[in-house]
Amino acid sequence: MSKRAIISGITGQDGSYLAELLLDKGYEVTGIIRRASAPNLWRIEHLIGKVALRPADLLDQLSLMRVIDDVRPTEFYNLAAMSFVPASWDQPMLTGEFNSQGVTRVLEAIRQVDLKVRLYQASSSEMFGKVREVPQTELTPFYPRSPYGVSKVFGHYITVNYRESYGLFACSGILFNHESPRRGLEFVTRKVTDGVARIKLGLADSLSLGNLDACRDWGFAGDYVRAMWMMLQQDQPDDYVVATGIAHSVRDLVDAAFARVGLDWQKYVRVDPAFLRPAEVDHLIGDPAKARTVLGWHANVDFKRLIEMMVDADLERVASAPPARIGNPA
Repeated sequence: MSKRAIISGITGQDGSYLAELLLDKGYEVTGIIRRASAPNLWRIEHLIGKVALRPADLLDQLSLMRVIDDVRPTEFYNLAAMSFVPASWDQPMLTGEFNSQGVTRVLEAIRQVDLKVRLYQASSSEMFGKVREVPQTELTPFYPRSPYGVSKVFGHYITVNYRESYGLFACSGILFNHESPRRGLEFVTRKVTDGVARIKLGLADSLSLGNLDACRDWGFAGDYVRAMWMMLQQDQPDDYVVATGIAHSVRDLVDAAFARVGLDWQKYVRVDPAFLRPAEVDHLIGDPAKARTVLGWHANVDFKRLIEMMVDADLERVASAPPARIGNPA
């Protein structure tokens, strides 16, 4: 009998890569999508017909219970979230509803319907925030610096609580920044690679950014979803840092992206104070030793290759798009 998985957030970057991985492994995949007047399916268009899509919402526990009861999954990957950190300052209450109470609703739905379902919860390196040590491990204390980070800490600990209180097989992946050509245009990596493509093709003459000194541990999303799956194949549930262990600054990112198209970034990049965060996270770098040792996981795509992959994809997309349609597909 083939395994069955439910993915919340299947229309996002991670959800689309995870769905591909699970389909390759012979899973029956069901994706949870929110009802919307304009469905945002561009990342999974190539999977339509291969995955089942069901309406459910992290704000509606009954809908979660219904889909778990109908599908009877062996695994549930909770990737749905308010995932753009700057937006959490504008909508802190909604961020909390999705990223904190939404996780509780998923856990409670599994507890009430089928305790045997294995859960993956998407935790975040943003929980470390104002870091207490470098690099960060599974034991590093949290000090979140945004409503997003705070909400993710709640989601992380409520998952631990259900695991210890009810015996749920529930794992949290503390994922550091992971990018791809499917990353949303609002994220800095994609903003840079899209901007480089536009400048190279003569459609823009500058790129405005915030703090060029902010450092992140950037990896490839396709590598990171493999770690999610590996966590749920273990004998015991646990939490893991997933990272490359190498940090780069936004300046490094800009340098690599412009170098890919043979341009000097200093001629085009402008620092705009409007893009600075109210409370910056300065130096996030993860220690993936536990994931390497226990799971046997490692990152295949390095930073330079990742940025080149994204620049190449954006060059192709921008060059081929009709003038009025340049951007992420609707």
